[in-house]
Amino acid sequence: MLPRAEILKRVENREEIARILDLSEQAWKTWSIVLTDFLSPTILVEALPLFTDLTELHCLAWGGYPQAERQRLGLGRTEVPIDTEVVELAVLKIEGNFLFDVATHRDFLGAILGTGIVRDKIGDIIVLGERGAQVIVVPEMVDFLCGTVVQVRSVSVQTKPIAVGELKITPAKTKEIQTVEASMRLDAIASAGFGLSRSKMAEAISSGDVRVNWKEVSSPSYQLHSGDLISFQGKGRLQVGEVAITKKERYRVQLTRYL
Repeated sequence: MLPRAEILKRVENREEIARILDLSEQAWKTWSIVLTDFLSPTILVEALPLFTDLTELHCLAWGGYPQAERQRLGLGRTEVPIDTEVVELAVLKIEGNFLFDVATHRDFLGAILGTGIVRDKIGDIIVLGERGAQVIVVPEMVDFLCGTVVQVRSVSVQTKPIAVGELKITPAKTKEIQTVEASMRLDAIASAGFGLSRSKMAEAISSGDVRVNWKEVSSPSYQLHSGDLISFQGKGRLQVGEVAITKKERYRVQLTRYL
Protein backbone atom coordinates (compact mmCIF):
# COMPACT_ATOMS: atom_id res chain seq x y z
CA MET A 1 0.00 0.00 0.00
CA LEU A 2 0.94 3.66 -0.29
CA PRO A 3 3.20 4.98 2.51
CA ARG A 4 0.59 7.49 3.62
CA ALA A 5 2.47 9.40 6.32
CA GLU A 6 5.59 9.75 4.17
CA ILE A 7 3.59 10.98 1.17
CA LEU A 8 1.63 13.60 3.08
CA LYS A 9 4.84 15.08 4.48
CA ARG A 10 6.15 15.97 1.04
CA VAL A 11 3.06 17.14 -0.87
CA GLU A 12 1.64 20.66 -0.96
CA ASN A 13 -2.05 19.78 -1.28
CA ARG A 14 -2.33 17.45 1.70
CA GLU A 15 -6.10 17.48 2.14
CA GLU A 16 -6.79 16.58 -1.50
CA ILE A 17 -4.03 13.97 -1.66
CA ALA A 18 -5.27 12.43 1.61
CA ARG A 19 -8.71 11.92 0.03
CA ILE A 20 -7.10 10.21 -2.97
CA LEU A 21 -5.15 7.92 -0.63
CA ASP A 22 -8.39 7.03 1.18
CA LEU A 23 -9.99 6.05 -2.14
CA SER A 24 -6.88 4.07 -3.08
CA GLU A 25 -7.20 2.03 0.11
CA GLN A 26 -10.87 1.42 -0.68
CA ALA A 27 -9.97 0.21 -4.18
CA TRP A 28 -7.29 -2.09 -2.78
CA LYS A 29 -9.58 -3.61 -0.16
CA THR A 30 -12.62 -4.08 -2.41
CA TRP A 31 -10.88 -5.16 -5.63
CA SER A 32 -12.99 -2.58 -7.47
CA ILE A 33 -12.34 0.55 -9.51
CA VAL A 34 -12.92 3.64 -7.37
CA LEU A 35 -13.29 7.07 -8.96
CA THR A 36 -12.32 10.48 -7.66
CA ASP A 37 -14.29 13.59 -8.55
CA PHE A 38 -12.71 15.96 -11.06
CA LEU A 39 -9.23 17.08 -10.05
CA SER A 40 -7.46 20.27 -11.07
CA PRO A 41 -4.12 20.09 -12.92
CA THR A 42 -2.40 21.20 -9.72
CA ILE A 43 -3.68 18.13 -7.85
CA LEU A 44 -3.15 15.76 -10.79
CA VAL A 45 0.50 16.71 -11.11
CA GLU A 46 1.03 15.68 -7.47
CA ALA A 47 -1.21 12.61 -7.50
CA LEU A 48 -0.17 10.79 -10.66
CA PRO A 49 3.51 10.22 -9.75
CA LEU A 50 2.43 8.47 -6.52
CA PHE A 51 1.36 5.43 -8.53
CA THR A 52 4.37 5.23 -10.87
CA ASP A 53 6.47 2.73 -8.93
CA LEU A 54 3.69 0.77 -7.25
CA THR A 55 3.14 -2.90 -7.98
CA GLU A 56 -0.22 -3.27 -6.21
CA LEU A 57 -2.15 -0.21 -7.41
CA HIS A 58 -2.53 1.70 -10.66
CA CYS A 59 -4.62 4.61 -11.91
CA LEU A 60 -5.93 6.28 -15.04
CA ALA A 61 -6.75 9.97 -15.50
CA TRP A 62 -9.55 10.90 -17.91
CA GLY A 63 -11.61 14.02 -18.47
CA GLY A 64 -13.56 13.26 -21.65
CA TYR A 65 -10.86 14.06 -24.20
CA PRO A 66 -7.05 13.77 -24.23
CA GLN A 67 -6.29 17.47 -23.58
CA ALA A 68 -8.81 17.92 -20.74
CA GLU A 69 -7.42 19.99 -17.89
CA ARG A 70 -9.76 18.70 -15.20
CA GLN A 71 -9.84 14.92 -14.97
CA ARG A 72 -11.13 12.11 -12.79
CA LEU A 73 -8.83 9.36 -11.54
CA GLY A 74 -9.80 5.72 -11.75
CA LEU A 75 -8.00 3.81 -8.97
CA GLY A 76 -7.66 0.05 -8.64
CA ARG A 77 -5.48 -2.98 -8.05
CA THR A 78 -3.09 -3.68 -10.89
CA GLU A 79 -4.91 -6.96 -11.54
CA VAL A 80 -8.12 -5.04 -12.33
CA PRO A 81 -8.00 -3.35 -15.76
CA ILE A 82 -8.88 0.35 -16.09
CA ASP A 83 -9.80 2.11 -19.32
CA THR A 84 -11.47 5.40 -20.21
CA GLU A 85 -14.92 3.78 -20.34
CA VAL A 86 -14.61 2.89 -16.65
CA VAL A 87 -13.99 6.53 -15.72
CA GLU A 88 -17.62 7.62 -15.78
CA LEU A 89 -18.57 11.13 -16.87
CA ALA A 90 -21.41 12.89 -18.64
CA VAL A 91 -21.75 15.91 -20.91
CA LEU A 92 -24.37 18.66 -20.70
CA LYS A 93 -25.20 21.18 -23.39
CA ILE A 94 -26.28 24.63 -22.21
CA GLU A 95 -28.19 26.22 -25.09
CA GLY A 96 -29.35 29.82 -25.44
CA ASN A 97 -29.10 32.87 -27.68
CA PHE A 98 -25.92 34.58 -26.57
CA LEU A 99 -25.63 36.74 -29.70
CA PHE A 100 -26.25 40.00 -27.81
CA ASP A 101 -24.97 38.97 -24.37
CA VAL A 102 -21.88 36.84 -24.86
CA ALA A 103 -21.07 34.58 -21.91
CA THR A 104 -17.57 33.56 -20.85
CA HIS A 105 -16.22 30.45 -19.16
CA ARG A 106 -16.57 32.25 -15.83
CA ASP A 107 -20.23 33.04 -16.53
CA PHE A 108 -21.13 29.42 -17.23
CA LEU A 109 -19.16 28.21 -14.23
CA GLY A 110 -20.84 30.80 -12.03
CA ALA A 111 -24.31 29.73 -13.17
CA ILE A 112 -23.49 26.09 -12.37
CA LEU A 113 -21.91 26.77 -8.99
CA GLY A 114 -24.82 29.05 -8.19
CA THR A 115 -26.99 25.93 -7.95
CA GLY A 116 -25.04 24.95 -4.84
CA ILE A 117 -22.88 22.11 -6.15
CA VAL A 118 -19.14 22.05 -5.54
CA ARG A 119 -16.44 22.62 -8.17
CA ASP A 120 -15.18 19.04 -7.88
CA LYS A 121 -18.30 17.76 -9.65
CA ILE A 122 -17.50 19.79 -12.78
CA GLY A 123 -14.88 19.02 -15.40
CA ASP A 124 -13.94 21.19 -18.36
CA ILE A 125 -16.32 23.78 -19.79
CA ILE A 126 -16.16 24.24 -23.55
CA VAL A 127 -17.59 27.61 -24.57
CA LEU A 128 -19.26 27.65 -28.00
CA GLY A 129 -19.65 31.40 -28.41
CA GLU A 130 -23.18 32.58 -29.19
CA ARG A 131 -24.42 28.96 -29.13
CA GLY A 132 -23.75 28.37 -25.43
CA ALA A 133 -21.42 25.79 -23.92
CA GLN A 134 -20.78 22.12 -23.23
CA VAL A 135 -19.96 21.04 -19.69
CA ILE A 136 -18.41 17.77 -18.52
CA VAL A 137 -19.80 16.61 -15.18
CA VAL A 138 -20.06 13.56 -12.94
CA PRO A 139 -23.11 11.51 -14.07
CA GLU A 140 -25.00 11.86 -10.79
CA MET A 141 -25.31 15.63 -11.32
CA VAL A 142 -27.06 15.46 -14.72
CA ASP A 143 -30.70 15.50 -13.61
CA PHE A 144 -30.10 18.16 -10.98
CA LEU A 145 -28.29 20.54 -13.32
CA CYS A 146 -30.77 20.04 -16.14
CA GLY A 147 -33.49 21.25 -13.80
CA THR A 148 -31.62 24.13 -12.16
CA VAL A 149 -29.36 25.78 -14.75
CA VAL A 150 -31.98 27.89 -16.54
CA GLN A 151 -30.18 31.22 -16.95
CA VAL A 152 -26.65 32.41 -17.73
CA ARG A 153 -26.14 36.15 -17.46
CA SER A 154 -29.38 37.62 -18.88
CA VAL A 155 -29.98 34.70 -21.25
CA SER A 156 -32.57 31.99 -20.63
CA VAL A 157 -31.05 28.59 -21.36
CA GLN A 158 -31.96 24.94 -21.74
CA THR A 159 -29.62 22.41 -20.17
CA LYS A 160 -29.75 18.87 -21.51
CA PRO A 161 -27.50 15.80 -21.66
CA ILE A 162 -25.67 14.85 -24.85
CA ALA A 163 -23.35 11.98 -25.78
CA VAL A 164 -19.65 12.27 -24.96
CA GLY A 165 -18.99 11.81 -28.67
CA GLU A 166 -20.74 15.14 -29.36
CA LEU A 167 -18.05 17.14 -27.57
CA LYS A 168 -16.87 19.95 -29.83
CA ILE A 169 -13.16 20.12 -29.17
CA THR A 170 -11.40 22.76 -31.25
CA PRO A 171 -7.61 22.90 -31.52
CA ALA A 172 -6.08 25.47 -29.20
CA LYS A 173 -4.97 28.73 -30.82
CA THR A 174 -1.24 29.19 -30.45
CA LYS A 175 1.40 31.78 -31.22
CA GLU A 176 5.06 30.92 -31.74
CA ILE A 177 7.53 33.28 -30.06
CA GLN A 178 11.33 33.32 -30.09
CA THR A 179 13.29 35.27 -27.52
CA VAL A 180 16.95 35.64 -26.58
CA GLU A 181 17.63 36.08 -22.87
CA ALA A 182 20.65 36.28 -20.59
CA SER A 183 19.28 33.52 -18.38
CA MET A 184 16.41 31.02 -18.05
CA ARG A 185 14.86 32.93 -15.15
CA LEU A 186 11.10 32.60 -14.93
CA ASP A 187 10.50 36.37 -14.93
CA ALA A 188 12.62 36.86 -18.05
CA ILE A 189 11.08 34.06 -20.12
CA ALA A 190 7.51 34.69 -18.97
CA SER A 191 7.70 38.44 -19.61
CA ALA A 192 8.79 37.75 -23.20
CA GLY A 193 6.09 35.13 -23.72
CA PHE A 194 3.19 37.02 -22.18
CA GLY A 195 4.23 40.45 -23.42
CA LEU A 196 4.56 42.12 -20.01
CA SER A 197 7.37 44.13 -18.53
CA ARG A 198 9.79 42.11 -16.45
CA SER A 199 8.93 44.10 -13.31
CA LYS A 200 5.20 43.42 -13.70
CA MET A 201 5.86 39.74 -14.34
CA ALA A 202 8.09 39.51 -11.27
CA GLU A 203 5.30 41.08 -9.23
CA ALA A 204 2.75 38.56 -10.57
CA ILE A 205 5.10 35.66 -9.75
CA SER A 206 5.69 36.92 -6.22
CA SER A 207 1.91 37.31 -5.77
CA GLY A 208 1.33 33.62 -6.59
CA ASP A 209 -0.40 34.17 -9.95
CA VAL A 210 2.09 32.05 -11.90
CA ARG A 211 2.62 28.29 -11.87
CA VAL A 212 5.24 26.10 -13.51
CA ASN A 213 4.04 22.61 -14.46
CA TRP A 214 0.94 23.46 -12.40
CA LYS A 215 2.96 24.03 -9.22
CA GLU A 216 3.03 27.44 -7.59
CA VAL A 217 6.37 29.22 -7.94
CA SER A 218 6.88 32.46 -6.02
CA SER A 219 10.49 33.18 -6.95
CA PRO A 220 11.08 35.30 -10.11
CA SER A 221 14.56 33.77 -10.37
CA TYR A 222 13.23 30.19 -10.70
CA GLN A 223 15.19 28.42 -13.45
CA LEU A 224 13.19 27.04 -16.38
CA HIS A 225 13.98 24.12 -18.68
CA SER A 226 12.81 22.93 -22.08
CA GLY A 227 9.37 21.32 -21.77
CA ASP A 228 8.20 23.39 -18.81
CA LEU A 229 4.65 24.73 -18.90
CA ILE A 230 4.01 28.19 -17.44
CA SER A 231 0.43 29.10 -16.53
CA PHE A 232 -0.46 32.69 -15.68
CA GLN A 233 -3.83 33.30 -14.06
CA GLY A 234 -6.11 35.13 -16.49
CA LYS A 235 -3.45 35.20 -19.24
CA GLY A 236 -3.22 31.60 -20.44
CA ARG A 237 -0.32 29.21 -20.79
CA LEU A 238 3.17 29.22 -22.23
CA GLN A 239 5.21 26.16 -23.25
CA VAL A 240 9.01 26.32 -23.21
CA GLY A 241 10.30 24.63 -26.34
CA GLU A 242 13.79 24.23 -27.76
CA VAL A 243 16.58 26.06 -25.94
CA ALA A 244 19.88 26.86 -27.68
CA ILE A 245 23.01 28.70 -26.54
CA THR A 246 24.16 31.54 -28.81
CA LYS A 247 27.76 32.48 -29.59
CA LYS A 248 27.48 35.23 -26.97
CA GLU A 249 26.40 32.60 -24.44
CA ARG A 250 22.83 33.80 -24.25
CA TYR A 251 19.73 31.59 -24.38
CA ARG A 252 17.66 31.45 -27.56
CA VAL A 253 14.29 30.07 -26.45
CA GLN A 254 11.39 28.91 -28.58
CA LEU A 255 8.04 29.50 -26.86
CA THR A 256 4.49 28.46 -27.69
CA ARG A 257 1.79 30.76 -26.33
CA TYR A 258 -1.65 29.18 -25.88
CA LEU A 259 -4.22 31.91 -26.46
